[in-house]
Amino acid sequence: MSETEERVRTAPAVPAARAEPKLRVVARDLGMGLRFALAGGREGWVRALLTGVGVGLGVALLLLTAALPGVLTERDRREEARLDWPFSTEVVPQADDTLLIARTDTEFRDQDIRGRLLEAEGPQAPLPPGLSEFPAVGEMIVSPALKDLLASDDTGLLRERLPHDITGTIGEQGLIGSQELAYYAGGAGLAGEINSSAVRLDTFGTPAGQASEEENDPVLMLLVLVVFVVLLTPVAVFIATAVRFGGERRDRRLAALRLVGSDAAATRRIAAGEALAGSLLGLVLGTVFFLIGREVAASVEIFHISVFPSYLNPSPLLALLVAVAVPAAAVLVTLLAMRGVVIEPLGVVRTARPARRRLWWRLLPPLAGVVMLYPMVGQGRENGEFNEYLVAGGVLLLLIGITALLPWIVEAVVSQLGKGSVSWQLAVRRLQLSSGAAARMVNGIAVAVAGAIALQMLFAGVEGDYTEDTGLDVSLAQAQVSLPDGQELAPAADRLAHTKGVSKVYALSYGYVAERPWEKQEPGEVAVVTVADCATLRTVAEFPSCEDGDVFAVSGAEYDTGTAVLNRPGRDLHFEVSDPSTASGYGKGFRWAVPGGVKQARSIPDPASHERGGFLLTPGAVPAGMAAMLSAELYLEVDDSVPYAMEHVRNTAAAIDPLTDTVRWTALKRSSSYDTIRTGLFVGAACVLLLIGVSLLVSQLEQLRERRKLLSALVAFGTRRRTLSLSVLWQTAVPIGLGLLLAAAVGVALGAVLLRMTGTSVRVDWASLFQMTGVGAGVVLAVTLLSLPPLLRMMRPDGLRTE
Repeated sequence: MSETEERVRTAPAVPAARAEPKLRVVARDLGMGLRFALAGGREGWVRALLTGVGVGLGVALLLLTAALPGVLTERDRREEARLDWPFSTEVVPQADDTLLIARTDTEFRDQDIRGRLLEAEGPQAPLPPGLSEFPAVGEMIVSPALKDLLASDDTGLLRERLPHDITGTIGEQGLIGSQELAYYAGGAGLAGEINSSAVRLDTFGTPAGQASEEENDPVLMLLVLVVFVVLLTPVAVFIATAVRFGGERRDRRLAALRLVGSDAAATRRIAAGEALAGSLLGLVLGTVFFLIGREVAASVEIFHISVFPSYLNPSPLLALLVAVAVPAAAVLVTLLAMRGVVIEPLGVVRTARPARRRLWWRLLPPLAGVVMLYPMVGQGRENGEFNEYLVAGGVLLLLIGITALLPWIVEAVVSQLGKGSVSWQLAVRRLQLSSGAAARMVNGIAVAVAGAIALQMLFAGVEGDYTEDTGLDVSLAQAQVSLPDGQELAPAADRLAHTKGVSKVYALSYGYVAERPWEKQEPGEVAVVTVADCATLRTVAEFPSCEDGDVFAVSGAEYDTGTAVLNRPGRDLHFEVSDPSTASGYGKGFRWAVPGGVKQARSIPDPASHERGGFLLTPGAVPAGMAAMLSAELYLEVDDSVPYAMEHVRNTAAAIDPLTDTVRWTALKRSSSYDTIRTGLFVGAACVLLLIGVSLLVSQLEQLRERRKLLSALVAFGTRRRTLSLSVLWQTAVPIGLGLLLAAAVGVALGAVLLRMTGTSVRVDWASLFQMTGVGAGVVLAVTLLSLPPLLRMMRPDGLRTE
């Protein structure tokens, strides 16, 4: 035996290598996937960046959603902090810490402007939030947005209405939004307007114990819940799609790993590591996008809603949920996708014709959604609130069902397609080989369109419950001007009659009389006294003839019991005069004796839909001293063909008296809560549509990048660019057409179920259906057009060059 053999024989046995811990193996494979994604050269970085941008856009929108509760809470807090209503019928006594305030709200080109006149009664008077000092008479402190508006070139009418000198700007704490239009101006003599146009305060905000909670409307709560689910589901779909960018190239890399000895489980973990890298990068980019959008938000107003950057602070718990859920979802989606792909050392089996997809399990999610919603059918608003978990789960499953059904539908349809032009055949063949990728690209927009159709049906169905007829006769008058006490009616009517855009003025004044003095005892029977010319009186009552100097007693008015009792010739009647300084709240009023020869008239609804009883007086029958007891109103016929007619009316009214109240009449009025939810839907839909467009563009660019060498090869063999461009358009048009048809069907079905849940008859809003479908198609068309320039750049023979 040689020396070497002896050494080998006598050497101690080498112990078998210990099995590497499972957790360490998983971490090693995930780390390798991370390195492939982030250290793969230019190709790897481009792939990771596209994935990160796609995921980041979804993350940014999720963070925005997580900030919404804080936004609403802060807006409500600031609105409550600046409340200037006394919340009591008792007048606060004048003191060093009291303030007189009058509302002078106005509008300019359909934009609301919050206005207040301030008069401090002592050095300790409370300052409104956002102000450091009181403006003097002739000065005003304005919001930054109003300051910019007044400084613009085309707002001369508004500057004429607000002629005060600007001496400062309202701080953020005094505004509910960055684009809110508001001002505080100095006032004088407001004490005489208490209980009419002005109030006295010793503090701002809601007094302790005065806050009232409104009872929740179950249907409105259902609307809010469905809006959130419908808006967030497409975001989740887009994130799931984004983490699968570059799937074909990834599978080829994994096949190479199988060739050097990696097993199937390790390749799946490496693929999950790549997806994890893209999702983590997406979290970072999404946070950056959110922070940028947070700063930009201060200069943006959507549907008259604006916020300050400080509002957009996501809830820490919700932000943590997003940070955990996005990477977890990315890994889960990748592992589920890998189950349908067999990666072998010599290639990827998916490149052959795939097995036909099964339908039965794809029907389970939408059917389960209907099952969850069905128990609440017919519940309406009378049977309490809807189960929020069943509603959210049912709507979510119905929408997610689109993502399960669409790949099967696309595969079933394109398998039957065949003959056509060269571009058509190229597109069809591509779709037959990778129908799943085509369906994934349009999944998000199909889900968004289906949800939008369902919501439009629901809103259209219940809108009648939150819309009421104002009863205003808009055919006779389109605006109403109410003068503050003490203003003479005739000069105001003359000025308004000569205002640009005003066709006719119906001017009247009114007051209340009683059989006994108001300040000493119970007044007894009460009636209204209305003063106007004959033409205006004919809008409130019917009578055979009228001349100046006539007096009429009106009958037939609802709830009028005093006229018949008080209509006695020679009887003294006492006018109501408010006086907050007295214990009774009334001062000594004018005494009017009922004249003889009072004519009879019958009440009809006036332009404001009120039935006036009492006495009607023409100007010639008004004794000296009575006019000061009356409040004045004017109804205006406005010619809307005159540019900015209402702005001219508001300017004239403000010139008569800053406390004049001008209202534009509308035939219908909607609930403010309903309008708020509808506005929130529009704001959210605008954000989701933006996300849809950008994500589709990123997805399209990624698919074109993967097919760059194929396109270059076809061009090198003489294929026309026009043919290739049309084939790309067909590859987009076919799946999107099928997706929109499926979205319309699911959206109508979901809308019908939701309407039945609210106890409303089912009616398809065809206009909204075509509108939402058209918007979805328009977004895809815009994305396709934007992808044409890079497509043309890729269709060059030098694209075959490699290193």
